[in-house]
Amino acid sequence: DIMMPEMDGYEATRRIRAMPQYARLPIVAVTAKVSQTDRDSCLAAGCTDFVVKPANTRQLVAVLARHLEAR
Repeated sequence: DIMMPEMDGYEATRRIRAMPQYARLPIVAVTAKVSQTDRDSCLAAGCTDFVVKPANTRQLVAVLARHLEAR
């Protein structure tokens, strides 16, 4: 979630990506921010994909499955 308290999703993603063992881990941003700028910010931070809230379960599972299959 991009809007987490304490540490936002951008920073959490950057920290995860800094760990070599997680460099290829799919990270899907879940956020209420819907602009192209917000999407670009998520991808620039290292997110693999982007899902807008309220995300339905099928959509989220489909996005995760697509990225896990690609690996």
